[in-house]
Amino acid sequence: MKARLLLDGGSPKVPPGELKKIVQDSRIEVSQGRADFGIVLGGDGRFSRYGRTEDMPLLFVGVRSKGATGSKAHLARTTFDELPEALAMVRSGKYRIDEHKRLGVLKNGKALGEVFTDVYLQRGSESTCVRYNVKVTGPRIHIEEAAIGDGVVVTTQAGSTGYYSYPDRVKGEWMDPTAFANLGRDEVGICHVVPTFTERTGTVRHPLRYTVPWGSRIDVSLFREADARLYGIADNHIGIKIKMGDTVSVVAGKKVTRLISFN
Repeated sequence: MKARLLLDGGSPKVPPGELKKIVQDSRIEVSQGRADFGIVLGGDGRFSRYGRTEDMPLLFVGVRSKGATGSKAHLARTTFDELPEALAMVRSGKYRIDEHKRLGVLKNGKALGEVFTDVYLQRGSESTCVRYNVKVTGPRIHIEEAAIGDGVVVTTQAGSTGYYSYPDRVKGEWMDPTAFANLGRDEVGICHVVPTFTERTGTVRHPLRYTVPWGSRIDVSLFREADARLYGIADNHIGIKIKMGDTVSVVAGKKVTRLISFN
């Protein structure tokens, strides 16, 4: 059995040599090429990145953070200190493969790729509030909204514990960092980020967060020029520039992310 190690290229949470030794001691060959599965060591950001780019089964391994603001690794299926036991279960076939749907992201009709967790349009460093429209269409659904705020998040079930969950963590003037939302496999979540105003056409409602059926088409566009960036679909930290006249579309993806899980 072969495994490929997928680490943070900048500053991995664990020395690569240490991880490699644990894998080899588990009688699993470390491969730089074709492999039976990938081992992703890190936090939810790293899991999200490889979850949208890799087609082979993935084992998400979290690292317990000593710092209060370290990654919470909600998506981890095991932890680094429990990795030898998890690898032994993989070798003996005592695991299952869970398939998670991805969302496809387009800009002006051109495919940018797919996301495993979430994608979000947000104001850049040179902008105040972003003014944008959201249009949702699909079988038996049609929503049109306008909003002013920091941006909007579109998420899968796998990404629902991240940015999408910020309203769950707000408890009056305090917050509960452990709170998070739950989405169904056939739901897509839409959440406005710290809005100062929202308006849904044809109603007197001012939405903050809601779900739509899987397969719905979500179109987002600016109605005033701003330094707006699309995040979650690119590997860089500056995002993809979105201008007036551009349309970001989020649809059902064509691929799935396969995760190794244990009973």
